[in-house]
Amino acid sequence: MTTSFPEPRLGAIRVPLPPGAPALGARVFGAVDLRWVEWGPPEGAPVLCLHGLSRNGRDFDPLAMALAAEGRRVLCIDMPGRGLSSWLSDPRLYAVPTYVALLQPLLRELKKPFDLVGTSMGGLIGLGLASIPGQSRRRASLRRLVLNDVGAAIPGSALAHIGAYLAETPGFESLEAVEAHLRRIHAGFGALSDAQWRHLACHSARALPNGRLGLHHDPGIGRALGPAIADVSLWPLWSVLRPPVLLLRGADSPLLTAETAARMATRPGTTLVTFDGCGHAPALMAAEQIETVAGFLR
Repeated sequence: MTTSFPEPRLGAIRVPLPPGAPALGARVFGAVDLRWVEWGPPEGAPVLCLHGLSRNGRDFDPLAMALAAEGRRVLCIDMPGRGLSSWLSDPRLYAVPTYVALLQPLLRELKKPFDLVGTSMGGLIGLGLASIPGQSRRRASLRRLVLNDVGAAIPGSALAHIGAYLAETPGFESLEAVEAHLRRIHAGFGALSDAQWRHLACHSARALPNGRLGLHHDPGIGRALGPAIADVSLWPLWSVLRPPVLLLRGADSPLLTAETAARMATRPGTTLVTFDGCGHAPALMAAEQIETVAGFLR
């Protein structure tokens, strides 16, 4: 799916488009222009879909269409520095606490309990949102959480691998070259179809002033990781988490290890599902993966 949408009016939460098409949404928070693609009826129970470190909200198109067909309002957000959202002036601000803070005004507007599907970094944002006390009166509450291939312990070696390819700032002669690059660095997404890889390429490319194509994220995101990456432990946060959790893992994932996933699964209210043929992270484009998420959110 490679549909191009008109630019939204800044500050408008929903911008009507022709029947059958998703809407574009935008909010301006200070100097940050936060944008998203919205699927489904505006009165539907909301689902927030948050992408991985260098990805964007269009990764969720197949899942969002399935959830919208069940009457859900699905907001697939481009976090700052990615997709249609603005870049941050200080790369050091590309961090989970920044994203959690930026989402607060939007959550106050939802006025209904919401579900959250977070891939990798998006899952960490979900953990951050779930940890904020006193949710009920000032903002919508988190009802169910899907963590896609991210957990309470993250090996520094896996983060270093991600940092290595983010440090690359290649220019591409064609969309085919962008697609080949994505197939290499995101092989962990699993056995996607040619059409699915092309979809990712179409929404991962941006035109550069020199006529070549670049990737649709701020290179400063990679620099924000820093040269030395240590293991990350979030066990204290995990121990106080309240919402039911669906924990998804790619069987070959280096970021969410089998040991970490098994330990997380001992928490009451946690369901662990492992997908074969995937690493980091399952793309949530296969029918089995979509139905697993949709079934949990029902």
